[in-house]
Amino acid sequence: MRVADWFLAVLLLARPVMLAQDGPTLHKEPSQDNPPTLGKDEGPSLSGPRTSTTTDARRLLSVKTIFVDRIDNALSEKLADGLSRMGRFRIVADRKGADTVVSGTCFDSRRLKTVHSEIFLHDRASGASIWQDIVRRHYNPPPLPKAVDDTATMILAHLGESIQEAQRK
Repeated sequence: MRVADWFLAVLLLARPVMLAQDGPTLHKEPSQDNPPTLGKDEGPSLSGPRTSTTTDARRLLSVKTIFVDRIDNALSEKLADGLSRMGRFRIVADRKGADTVVSGTCFDSRRLKTVHSEIFLHDRASGASIWQDIVRRHYNPPPLPKAVDDTATMILAHLGESIQEAQRK
């Protein structure tokens, strides 16, 4: 008798769960009025996928002087040269004379044949983040110095795009 009571209790408890399930869809096709998307179709970019983030657009537009910290694989020299060529910024040799500081890393993994760079633009006085970018680049071929050059070019292109976006806002 006990087994029958347990069986009856389980059956009564499971009945609402079974009735709550959806019925068959009868082969209805999903609506094609709004097909699924993966976001805006911006097309391919010549400077690689967009990996930069602007934290403070107003502050980015007000940057005048930049101090570039030392970054491995001579990336700091390439960035300083590119930033000065942009014409928008003045590169200073003393950290105290700068509005903002560019810092980051440029790690080359010889085993994986990749260069991984993370660059940050932050306010010198407060340390608050203004802009950042992360770029990964394969090499061999091209050789490591060429991959670092390409990385610097991509970072500068991403910074230029971020400045243009900030101006439109």
